[in-house]
Parts: sequence; C-alpha cells; structure tokens
Amino acid sequence: MSESTMCEVTVASLGLDRTSGAPVVILKEKEGERILPIWIGPGEASAIAMELAGVRFARPLTHDLFNAVVRGLGSAFVRVLITKVIDNTYYASLVFRRNGEFISIDSRPSDSIALALRAEAPIYAEEGLLETSPFGIAEGGLEDAAEDLADDPRGVSETGEAASSEEALSDYLKNLDPEDFGRFEP
Repeated sequence: MSESTMCEVTVASLGLDRTSGAPVVILKEKEGERILPIWIGPGEASAIAMELAGVRFARPLTHDLFNAVVRGLGSAFVRVLITKVIDNTYYASLVFRRNGEFISIDSRPSDSIALALRAEAPIYAEEGLLETSPFGIAEGGLEDAAEDLADDPRGVSETGEAASSEEALSDYLKNLDPEDFGRFEP
C-alpha cells in the first residue's frame, strides 16, 4: 500500500460547467499550477461564493453556525483533507482538535470548503487528484479566464465561468432572486 501525499490547495475560482450548467469549484495547488475541479450543488456554491465575496448577514447561515458551534464546544477547526474520488464522488474529512486530540469527521468537499473558508483553515488534496491542465478554461489559464469575465455584470460569462472578482461576485449575490434557486417541495 502506497503512502498518500497531500498538497495544500486554495479556491482558485467558482463557476458553472459549460455542458451541464452545474456549479464547479476549482481548487489550485498553493505552490504550483495543478488544479482539482469538483462539481458541487447550488447551495454549497452559494455558501462558498458568499464567503469569497465577503457577504455577511445579520444572522448566521448554516456554515457560520457550524463554525460557531465548533468553537463553542472548545474545539478548533484544523484543516480539510480531500482524500479520494469513487464513482465520480469526492470524499473529504474535516479535522478538528479538542483537548489535544485530533478528530476526523467525514464530509462532502463542498461543505468542507465552505467551512474552511470561514474558519481560515487550510485545505489539502490528495496529490493523485490534481490535474495538470484546467478543464473548460481558456488556453491562457485561470488568470486570463478571470480577465475575460470582468465585463459581465452578473460575474458569469457566456462560457458559464464565474468571475474571480470579489466585486462582481458580490454584485451577483446581491441581485439573486429566491426564484433563481427553484422551488422547494418536501
């Protein structure tokens, strides 16, 4: 059995898959160019986007509440580990420290990323999950793709990728209509 190697990653961008329209968070290795695209749900995409844009609400949202509960129970959020993919499903763990003991809890990567951003905790991905070239992004890379999107008032280009500009993202979130998320039916 080979020993796994983890690589620290950061959120490089948040966008939409060009073919399916599904939200995708693109993680980029902190000290390199490889990426890890993870398809996520619209609720988690919204939670990540709001944190990236610095949008705050008077009352805590779910990920904010979770971080407050962790702190309130005397624990510290240490890091996120994105460990594997099985049948197109990514797996992650939240790592906490309490009374000198480390506790690992299974989590979806999308929720883990939203929590890590709020707690300013590092995110690590298994080396083997990282790809050498960005998918669905202009040949110039992430930076050129972000520049191409700067003129779109919603922060989303015709190609379906989100602008990395915090201002564009903030404007997009402020103009969201509840109808944009569809109708909830239990």
